[in-house]
Amino acid sequence: MMEQNPPKILALDSSSLSGSVALCHGSTLVAEFFLNARRTHSEKLISQIDQLLRETGWTLKDIDLFAAVTGPGSFTGLRIGIATLKGLAQVLDKPVAAVSSLETAAMHGALSSVPVCAFLDARKSEVYAQLFRFAGNRPVALNDVRVLPPESLLEELEGPVVFVGTGVPVYKDMITQILGSQALLPPPSAYQLRAFHAAWLALGCWSQGRAHASAELQPRYIRPSDAELNFPPSKALSTGVIG
Repeated sequence: MMEQNPPKILALDSSSLSGSVALCHGSTLVAEFFLNARRTHSEKLISQIDQLLRETGWTLKDIDLFAAVTGPGSFTGLRIGIATLKGLAQVLDKPVAAVSSLETAAMHGALSSVPVCAFLDARKSEVYAQLFRFAGNRPVALNDVRVLPPESLLEELEGPVVFVGTGVPVYKDMITQILGSQALLPPPSAYQLRAFHAAWLALGCWSQGRAHASAELQPRYIRPSDAELNFPPSKALSTGVIG
């Protein structure tokens, strides 16, 4: 399918310890920056964006669409990434697209003829998980997003399944022990999310008229944060800890 007037897209993922930023012209990847280092996203996101723009000769004013992976994932990482993107989009009065981290992970299995399980490390001995099949190179969810112990999910699965996402290296032994040859494990390159995949999914939002104003961009956490668990509203009021 030919793209007419394809948008210039800036996409970022900050949902895990690693992070990436990509510039795309429609479906064409122009540049991508990936950093798997233990630095906070607040330290690296702006510098990554600035470096990509300098290398490509683009400016922020050239961007037609901003795309962010909105979760589930790291609470701190998501807040930083989304705040960064919202700020840029708001100043430039440009639309944004929200992309699921599980859909983004699933893109690693785009050529699979069997279900793809997006399997993300949620810490606390849990994973975020969702099953997909692909239609027209795009992931179609087979169930809702879940957060649960990995063994509970694995014991439910039947038939060959491709596993992708940050939880695969963490629970690889468990996956193979429970599912054996029914677990299809791609190379390690399929473990980390890519901003390029987020941009591809955001392009679908753009073409379907589902991009929206920056104020509507919100993180998708799935489960409460540690702060919410440790200080629920009633406890916060009784102890004087609020916000």
